[in-house]
Amino acid sequence: MIVGIDHFVLTVASLEATCAFYQRVLGFERVDTPGRPTALAFGCQKINVHEAGRTFEPKAKLPTPGSGDFCLVTDRPLSEFLASLEARGVVVELGPVERIGARGPMMSVYFRDPDDNLVEVSQYLR
Repeated sequence: MIVGIDHFVLTVASLEATCAFYQRVLGFERVDTPGRPTALAFGCQKINVHEAGRTFEPKAKLPTPGSGDFCLVTDRPLSEFLASLEARGVVVELGPVERIGARGPMMSVYFRDPDDNLVEVSQYLR
């Protein structure tokens, strides 16, 4: 019945700092629509961004900055992605390490965003 993920929500301390980070580091597109959450779009998905104290209903019971932990998939070689992180001053917390994703074996790197959410970026092994 379920075939994919459309979006998920991050609650953040600073909307501006978070959007700037994801735009600069991952190339996401910021989408601001009046009366709607700000979104960070990439591919056919998006992350809705709620600033703490300015959330939208309905929402998680206890939305908290820094509680996110998610995995994104890159189509670029991981070595190229790592060089991109380094060039942007992003500290890699772990990786590359082998993991098992939804579609099988992959190599992953982990880093944190401005709220200390754990971001994993992976490339599937062929």
